[in-house]
Amino acid sequence: MNDFSLLVTDLRSSTVKKRQAAARELGKSGNLSAIQPLTDTLSDPHAVVRCEIVQALGRLGDSDAVATLITALNDPEPHIRCAAIAALGKIKDRAAVSPLICCLEDMDMTVRIGAAEVLGKSGDKRAIRPLTSLLDDPFSDVRNSAQAAIKKLTKK
Repeated sequence: MNDFSLLVTDLRSSTVKKRQAAARELGKSGNLSAIQPLTDTLSDPHAVVRCEIVQALGRLGDSDAVATLITALNDPEPHIRCAAIAALGKIKDRAAVSPLICCLEDMDMTVRIGAAEVLGKSGDKRAIRPLTSLLDDPFSDVRNSAQAAIKKLTKK
């Protein structure tokens, strides 16, 4: 069995650390064949493993991972939602814009900030109006991120 096959097998190990390490290494591998096995294990019961899977998909940077990353935007853990937002920001696929706009209404301020930052870099003008709703957010960091994103999107 080659290294890649071993890593894919390790994604289903009984040991959390092994699953986490396998996801990390698959992300670093640059092998786009890793997208499907990573996607298949995104329902891992441990948040650290799910987070590593999301980060690995972001590292691979391919649009084939977008649908899975959009699914991860609904994870109960805010840090995983933030990791999915960052990964989608790296991939820069227009299909992610609407789901990212939905993240602007997330209960967690770090998720709202991350979504605002990625949308600001997206260049997609559809985000301007939803971002303006954050200008009244109770947290100044969220308001500042929204303001910066709007500024980027309205530049020529």
